[in-house]
Amino acid sequence: MAVYTEIDDDQVTAFVGAYAIGRVLACKGIAEGIENTNYLLTTDRGAYILTLYEKRVTAGDLPFFLSLMEHLAARGVPCPLPVRGRDGETMRWLAERPAAIVSFLEGMWPRKPTPEHCAALGDTLAAMHVAGADFSATRKNDLSVAAWRPLFEASTQAPDGVAPELRDELATELTALAAEWPGDLPVGTIHADLFPDNVFFQGGRLSGVIDFYFACTDFLAYDLAVCLNAWCFEPDLSFNVTKARRMLAAYRERRPVAPAEIEALPVLARGAAMRFLLTRLYDWLHTPRNALVTPKNPAEYLQRLRFHRAVRSAAAYGLE
Repeated sequence: MAVYTEIDDDQVTAFVGAYAIGRVLACKGIAEGIENTNYLLTTDRGAYILTLYEKRVTAGDLPFFLSLMEHLAARGVPCPLPVRGRDGETMRWLAERPAAIVSFLEGMWPRKPTPEHCAALGDTLAAMHVAGADFSATRKNDLSVAAWRPLFEASTQAPDGVAPELRDELATELTALAAEWPGDLPVGTIHADLFPDNVFFQGGRLSGVIDFYFACTDFLAYDLAVCLNAWCFEPDLSFNVTKARRMLAAYRERRPVAPAEIEALPVLARGAAMRFLLTRLYDWLHTPRNALVTPKNPAEYLQRLRFHRAVRSAAAYGLE
């Protein structure tokens, strides 16, 4: 489960009293998710999501995340809309945690993504990038190239450690990525964590994109690389080029992709695989065994990394 911070009825009632959203009828913890504490909040005016921010999300970053969601929602992107309190603020504190209420989105995330899901995802990702072009706020990607070496070193120093052969492989790859990482690609606001469980569908239509709490300013094509890793590998870890082709084609119909972005896609995909491999490896080694949430196994991202390392051109992803 992912309810790290318990709150009682009196706390919820007092907190909701700062908003004009009606009387609380129910507040139930949501088990899915691993970063924050989420509650399904029901009032006599509707359903909302109440989030208490934990772990990697800091209070100083929340204005960026919340204003980004407002910006995108105003431009037709199906994402949660932060609810402003009576004082006009979107962020406040609850149980000594920064907290916010956002609108509830209908739909279910796809447990077995299809090529049609991937096409819808590509179109919506491009719509997000286009809509974010005039978003003025910026935020550094704290989990990009410069962060990977410290994460790696923290993992190798953990009590359980990392096998020597894996340590050597990752060290070599980190050096290569630092040398090969692009320096001049189109930049904008990206989601940076657009896994299937952050995308809702209803009746075959993409109905919502959630969890913007890793959003940042970085290469737009890096968002595509994250999605190639998250959406286009099968349970046996084979790469599904049909899914990739559909996703990338739908993206390019809405936002043209520069030749330099296409050329950089293999190294960006390696980097995206390394990012999630290292954060999962760190959590795997540092999460207490009695924790409320089970960390995700990093091994599948090692296999993704090795696949991308063998790729010689973006043609492997279905691009001409």
